Amino acid sequence: MKRPLPILVFSDLDGTLLDHNNYSWSAAKPGLKRLAEIGTGVVLASSKTAQEIIPLRDDMGQADMPAIVENGAGILWPGDADEGEDDYPRLRALLKKLPQGFVGFGDMTIDEVAQKTGLSSQQANLARQRKFSEPGVWTGSDVYLAEFLEAARAHGLYARKGGRFLTFSFGQTKADAMREVVRHLHPVRTIALGDAPNDIEMIQAADQGVVVANPHGPNIPPFPAPVEARVLRTQQSGPQGWSDAILTLTADLR
Repeated sequence: MKRPLPILVFSDLDGTLLDHNNYSWSAAKPGLKRLAEIGTGVVLASSKTAQEIIPLRDDMGQADMPAIVENGAGILWPGDADEGEDDYPRLRALLKKLPQGFVGFGDMTIDEVAQKTGLSSQQANLARQRKFSEPGVWTGSDVYLAEFLEAARAHGLYARKGGRFLTFSFGQTKADAMREVVRHLHPVRTIALGDAPNDIEMIQAADQGVVVANPHGPNIPPFPAPVEARVLRTQQSGPQGWSDAILTLTADLR
């Protein structure tokens, strides 16, 4: 019988496993090496598209692990090139019915997405190849944002605030996709790491949560006491904080 995974790690990318400024994951290598030593890996869980995540997953040596794409709206299983149905045209059509103020990736050119994200033009093109969600920026006043979000909700759209962008979808979260992956892989224990509000449900759903320090955006506030008791908050940000947390939480595993 195949030995069950001792732990399964679910991790956000931007600002967590990837550096906020240069998207490097070099500082996370000690943590990734440690996970390989104990016979497990990382389920990347991001607002990024499948086309963005596939090369990252391969580079990190995680090609045999599933990945959660577009904030939980899709799961990319190992060996698959497609993650399911395409909701993007319907999502874009509904956004166009709302009051003006939100500018999504679909409204921007590749160069504009590159400028907003700091990605190369090639990477920005991959970021625009969406199937389930639409990230973007709010250009109106804070007063009208609340009205816009209420109108979006009336059309069945849910807003998620990440480290950089406001993202709309039909309501799936990283935690929803995480539970499906757990049902397939049956790990003994789960760890979830994130740095922004769109990671909250995933961190809460894990056996052990990690809040990676985020000096660049909205922090994750304290959880209710029973949840906060099983959450580690890192001192370092980005992949350095990520690696420190993994090494700490796996120190007793052989």
